[in-house]
Amino acid sequence: MRKARSADVRFPAGLHSKGEEGTGGMYFVHHDLGSLSGGEVVEVTLSGSAANVRLMDSANFSSYRKGLEHSFTGGLTKKSPVRLQVPNSGHWHVVVDMQGLRGTVRSSARVLP
Repeated sequence: MRKARSADVRFPAGLHSKGEEGTGGMYFVHHDLGSLSGGEVVEVTLSGSAANVRLMDSANFSSYRKGLEHSFTGGLTKKSPVRLQVPNSGHWHVVVDMQGLRGTVRSSARVLP
């Protein structure tokens, strides 16, 4: 089992964030899950506000960081925890952001056994 990682995202963007900054001042928290097999389940736990939770492969994560069109599993998450199934084998990332939302959220992500 992989250890969970936690981080804060605070919005509006002018507030302090322990996340990363993408194109256009967009802040997000990035959980690098490493190499996963299709069918594995990722559990993301949120504390605080609702947030957008996105499970993406490396190519889509790169596009997301650049503000380009990207594909993902997940979306607006109002109840926690949320479980997302990895669609196929590869290197996977979870991103938690507040795009279009207000508030503060703390997140952790782990791969279920």
